[in-house]
Amino acid sequence: MRLRRAFRLFFTVALLVTIVVPLRVPAAAAVTLPNGFQEQVVFSGLQQPTNIEFAPDGRVFVAEKSGRIKIFEDLADNSPTLFADLSRNVHNQWDRGLLGLALPPDFPATPWVYVLYTYDAPPGQTAPVWNDVCGDANNGRCVVTGRLSRLRASGNVMTGDEQVLIHDWCQQYPSHSIGDLGFGADGMLYVSAGDGASFSATDYGQLGNPVNPCGDPPGGAMTPPTAQGGALRSQDVRTTGDPTGLDGAVLRLDPATGAAAPGNPLAGSADVNARRIVGYGLRNPYRLAIRPGTNEVWLGDVGWNAWEEVDRLVDPTAAPTNFGWPCYEGAGRMSSYDNANLNLCEALYSGAGQTTPYYTYHHSAEVVPGENCAQGGDAVSGLAFYPGSGGTYPAAYAGALFFADNSRGCIWAMRPSSPGGLPAPGNIEAFGQAAASPVDLAIGPGAELYYVDLAGGTVRRIRYYPGNQPPVAQIEATPTSGPAPLTVDFDGTASTDADPADVGRLTYRWDFTSDGTVDATTPTARFTYPANGHYTATLTVTDTLGVTATATVEIQPGNSAPSAVVDTPTSQTRWRVGDRLTFSGHATDPQQGTVPPSGLSWRLSMRHCESVDNCHTHPLQEWRGVTTGSFVAPDHEYPSHLELELTATDEEGLTDTVVRRLDPATVELDFATDPPGLRLSVGPSTAVTPFSRTVIVGSTNTVSAPSPQSADGLTHTFANWSDGGAGTHVVIAPATSTTYTATYTSAPGCADAAGYTCATTTARPFVPADQTVLPLTGDDAATRVDLPFGFPLYGQTHTAAWVSTNGFLSFVEPEGPSAVNTTVPSVDRPNAALYPFWDDLVVRDDSSIRTALVGTGAEQRLVVEWRNIGLYGSTSARITFAVVLAPDGEVTFHYADLNTKGRERGDSATVAIEDGTGAVALSYSTDQPNLRNGTAVIFTPPRGTP
Repeated sequence: MRLRRAFRLFFTVALLVTIVVPLRVPAAAAVTLPNGFQEQVVFSGLQQPTNIEFAPDGRVFVAEKSGRIKIFEDLADNSPTLFADLSRNVHNQWDRGLLGLALPPDFPATPWVYVLYTYDAPPGQTAPVWNDVCGDANNGRCVVTGRLSRLRASGNVMTGDEQVLIHDWCQQYPSHSIGDLGFGADGMLYVSAGDGASFSATDYGQLGNPVNPCGDPPGGAMTPPTAQGGALRSQDVRTTGDPTGLDGAVLRLDPATGAAAPGNPLAGSADVNARRIVGYGLRNPYRLAIRPGTNEVWLGDVGWNAWEEVDRLVDPTAAPTNFGWPCYEGAGRMSSYDNANLNLCEALYSGAGQTTPYYTYHHSAEVVPGENCAQGGDAVSGLAFYPGSGGTYPAAYAGALFFADNSRGCIWAMRPSSPGGLPAPGNIEAFGQAAASPVDLAIGPGAELYYVDLAGGTVRRIRYYPGNQPPVAQIEATPTSGPAPLTVDFDGTASTDADPADVGRLTYRWDFTSDGTVDATTPTARFTYPANGHYTATLTVTDTLGVTATATVEIQPGNSAPSAVVDTPTSQTRWRVGDRLTFSGHATDPQQGTVPPSGLSWRLSMRHCESVDNCHTHPLQEWRGVTTGSFVAPDHEYPSHLELELTATDEEGLTDTVVRRLDPATVELDFATDPPGLRLSVGPSTAVTPFSRTVIVGSTNTVSAPSPQSADGLTHTFANWSDGGAGTHVVIAPATSTTYTATYTSAPGCADAAGYTCATTTARPFVPADQTVLPLTGDDAATRVDLPFGFPLYGQTHTAAWVSTNGFLSFVEPEGPSAVNTTVPSVDRPNAALYPFWDDLVVRDDSSIRTALVGTGAEQRLVVEWRNIGLYGSTSARITFAVVLAPDGEVTFHYADLNTKGRERGDSATVAIEDGTGAVALSYSTDQPNLRNGTAVIFTPPRGTP
């Protein structure tokens, strides 16, 4: 892939003008916003900005990931002052760096600037240790710490030494580092930080080299069930027998000292860190926001396998809030940690549990139906509350929570359902679609939303116009450089105006040489530059009310862009985790000849993919002024690949960038159980055997054999793995395909953690439902049925159910057809459900779904029958089955008219019951042909507590 500035350059510039006073702003991207809103670039030319803070006196502070903090005098300033440079102390690699920034509410009367950053040294050592270049970082070898400090401001520069308030946060892996800062209405400083654990493997402290570098209890190498390292550091405050760490926690601090703030819930603890903690159980709370006028802390916690979370810490002076990670993700159990049978998680499952997220969205689902946002790669990356009154946006946004996802490239507004209410998860609008890599949101001057663009180095503002919309000018120029005389084709037809009255009615004025002369007035134009030089071509577009917008582009006749070449590695290279790869390249320029090393810069990125064609980028490492170098291939989930980018810059500033994609060597690993059809966990996901996983050769994969399991009317207990590993252990992916088999011993009966049991019988005859035919036809439909009695399931009593054509009955509205069955438990809907035959089924012309109430008193039963139902994809197959509900919570599944074919006997169906949270289920079978005509499956609740 080649990005040649010399051949084609596309610029978008928006000019904001009232009828009286013009205001020029730089280029803006083609973000999609609600009617009346426009995006403008306020600051540009920044190097990986991460955070923005607005001072009450009008100054703007911007943090860069490398450790530099810049001050802009106001929003019109395009020449910032360097306030402080902490780059010697900051570890800037992967997702680590200077991420948190805050100003006291009365700044500069209180003249401190607060910073939160990754410190470039392991515990007990002094930065710089790694110098931002730590090979094999994602193999757990580059241990660092975190720092919270304050810097005294004198005018626009830092004076005196950095004052370190806290130095802690041991981090073994290069993501989930420190997080964000904010001041509450109480004047206290709130701090968030990640767990410092692996983002690609189930990490309870067993990974990396050296072993247990953070000294997590119980010490030495970590093994279940006693391990407390890795992601379990987020639960450390629960283990009182050892010093408390701050990973995965929210702190409430005295901003003058960094000590626990007065009124903290654990103020009486002997542990200094425990006294600071007001929330914990977080994976990567990259951003926080304080709801205006309160001390409520709202957190954007980046998820792993399935869910992104917006969490709400309501009262920081009450008992510390446990958000559940890594035992939970979203509202349900995190299966890979659950299956590892870790004491810290098992105690949480059987105890008070966790505080569920205020709002979640699934990695494979839209936040708002029909939105133009990517799915699959997800990272909630910004939160900001809009003022409840006095704002310039429409009234519907008063009190709204704006939140962003860097991977999806979108910003949403969660608006209150009623004035003065909380943001409502059911009232979300896709606000900024195709936004430019947002990593921080803030409400700034004019009560307008600003966001920080990490990849593009800009800060952007979203402004509302209640009346006439200014136009947006856009230029396309081809070419922008080359030998003189240079003929350039200009195109302004992409310029737009949102007002219907202005569509197709913009006027155009071109000035090709910045001499003030109008050279053309058509949407497209051609101009020849006769001699060498540097010129700025300007397009001014005007709407029907005289409001203008301007765009510019630089033209360099007599100069041509250089040509960059990556020599090694070649595109055929296939790397393995831990390989050291050498890179080299060069560039030539038509005027300059060979571009010297000072004109070359390199960037290595990981393209992290949820699927083959849905990826987002993690910047890993940069090199400047070299023609060659090396790096160690990182560990990561597949599908993922590396991108090595070389940019050459000539003496006149023209550039050429070439990107070399580097794919990994992969291997297919097969997983099986004896007997087949049981669940195994590999990395973040759990599946029913047999199944395969494609992984990168040399990658670290945590595998777990959950035990005990219930399936096919039997209880299965883990015995051994074919590779000799423990029930939960690490597999380093070999170079050749390998099968890993977990062997179980089996005994009659099945049960779950809630006390439900299941068994089969032929002694109960099929009970038909001949009273009411439900209005269900065709494919993927459901209807509500009111129950004749309160039906208890997993401690909840239900009075209505939704019957689906796809072979299940849910006591909460399923929110979709759910045509594809899954393993249960699962936090994905349907939940609070009975699954007699969950598969993709169809009510054909000769089919029906019907109900009947039979018996009286204690013997009364509700029967729901799927009669002569078709299987999707087959025109001839028909099956009949039924659910019988008893007032005491007993459930019976009946089957009739099943032939001997695998699908009719359940080889693509789930047969189970599940609780309302998706945390507990009792499965008879999943994708196994175990159903028989005349055989009933009975689910019996624990007597006395159905």
